[in-house]
This record gives sequence, structure tokens and C-alpha cells, in this order.
Amino acid sequence: MTDILISPRKPRLDPRPVAHRVGLVALSTDHTTEVDFARILGPTGIGVYVNRIPFANPVTPETLRAMEGDLAEGAALILPGEVLDAIVYGCTSASVCIGDAAVRAQVARGKPGCPVVTPVSGALNGLRTMGARRISVLTPYTVETSRPMAAMFEAEGLAIDRFTCLNLTDDRDMARIALDDLVELAAEAADPASDALFISCTAVRAAGVIDRIEAAAGIPALSSNYAAAWNVARLCGVTGALAPGHLMTLGLPS
Repeated sequence: MTDILISPRKPRLDPRPVAHRVGLVALSTDHTTEVDFARILGPTGIGVYVNRIPFANPVTPETLRAMEGDLAEGAALILPGEVLDAIVYGCTSASVCIGDAAVRAQVARGKPGCPVVTPVSGALNGLRTMGARRISVLTPYTVETSRPMAAMFEAEGLAIDRFTCLNLTDDRDMARIALDDLVELAAEAADPASDALFISCTAVRAAGVIDRIEAAAGIPALSSNYAAAWNVARLCGVTGALAPGHLMTLGLPS
């Protein structure tokens, strides 16, 4: 039998395996957010730690609101007992339907004292940083699911020049929208009078083609994952353009 030796030398332990850590509460059906965050945040030394919570299609206000009860536990199970620099809830339409304040409160129950970012708060911070007052919006949702988002933006004092929805009901289909079509649809959804275009849904792969969308639309653009990644990077103190696109050249609003 082979002898197994115990080393007399005790290794030193670094305070953290990576410089910064961000938690992500993702939907069980999500194909996109982890990929976007890994591409944008990973090269900067930000580790992304994910837990998934149940979600059952179709995407409706009712199914979105049903996730509220899982948020606290979903957040608590990400590196239990350890401090995160920020934590993200990865669903835009649910943040609207549940209410952004309610989402933050539930996530904070699971990770007390940790800054909470939602795609909605990230987008609003991004739009304010851009100085946008008039916007165009593209969602993959139905009209029923899109209406609360339009109302939310208007309640935040933003004028909506054009609001377009694609009438999809399954977030797995939303993740499969062909990128060339997405660029064209975004350009068609952008009103030239708008200060910015917002593309909603963490499932939609817009973050990886924001530069193409901006070129085609002729105005600055941001998407759910793009805005959330920008927001958490700035909270971690990471500056500079982490990815193409106008927003990544800017800092957080004071």
C-alpha cells in the first residue's frame, strides 16, 4: 500500500481567490447572463458566483411575480457567510413586475449589507449617466408583459418615443434570437429622436453586439446584462471600457 504523507508545511491563505466577487441569482432557464458576465467581467478579475432559482415559462406577469419567494434563499446560498462586492438578480421583467424595491429587499434578506443590482436599476443608472431623457425600448415580451415596463420608465421621468415588443413567451426562445436579426430589430426599434435605446431581457444576447446595434441604430444603446455588468464593475472599482459601447466609457452617477 502506498504511504500518504502529510506535509509539515502549512500553505498561506490569500484573503480571496480573486480580487472581486459578484453574486448572480439567475433563472433556471437562463442561457445568457452567465456567458455575458464571464465575457465582460471575467478578464477584469471579477469572479461571478451563480445560484439558480426556479422559473416556469411562459413569461407572464404572474409567472414572473412567482419568483419573489425564492429570492432570499437564492441569494443566501451564494458563498454563504462570505462578503460579496455586489449581487445581481438576473431578470428584468420580474424586477419590474415584482417591483425593484421589493426585489432588493428580498435579495438583501439573503445577503445583508451587500449592494444589490437588478437589470432595471442598472439600466436606470446607465440612462442617467448617459443623460438620456427620451428613450426607445425593445423587449422580446408580449404586450401584457411589456406594459408594466413602459409604466415604470414613465414613472421614472423618461419619455418613451417608441416601444416595440417581439411577442415571445418563452425565455429560451428569447435567448435564441439570431444576432443579425437582433441588430436589425434594434435599429428598427430606435427612434432617431431618442437619446438612447434600451433592449430588455437578460435572456437576449444584445450585450455581445451593442457596438453593432449602436452603429445600426445611430444612438447609444444598452441592454439588461450590459447595464448590470457595467454597474457591478463600477461598484467593484473597476474602471475603463470593459466591452464595446458608449456606456462602458462612463462611470457611475454620483
